[in-house]
Amino acid sequence: MKNFTKIVLACGAALSALTLSQAQAADRVGEALAPDMATLERYRWQARPVLIFAPSPEDPSYRAATAQLAALRDGLAERDIVVLVDTDPDAGGALRDRLGAEGFEMLLVGKDGGVKMRAGEVIAPETLFATIDRMPMRQREMQE
Repeated sequence: MKNFTKIVLACGAALSALTLSQAQAADRVGEALAPDMATLERYRWQARPVLIFAPSPEDPSYRAATAQLAALRDGLAERDIVVLVDTDPDAGGALRDRLGAEGFEMLLVGKDGGVKMRAGEVIAPETLFATIDRMPMRQREMQE
């Protein structure tokens, strides 16, 4: 899988802060989206994956989305967000196929594994955070 991109953590120094927590960062670095649902399933009840599908790593929407998210490390960690990316549609990833992702798409997956938000454009971090903060599970987390 030639250009199959790994979790944003492995994509460069500017994005190295995208983690659930500092303690969990080592487990996340260099992990690719699996050719099946195993990677996504592993995050169930642990994290809220944000999936970014793009036609290439040079895609302007991909670059904008990852730059915006990289700047919000604390907000991502606070909400248990992990960012997974796939920038190689030719690799035939089963996750991309199963979700029917074409071109650029961003998806928010809840801790329960359900798709909570999907857009063919960059989802503004404020919108992403507000959507998560309205979720009942997140409301309970904020009270604890």
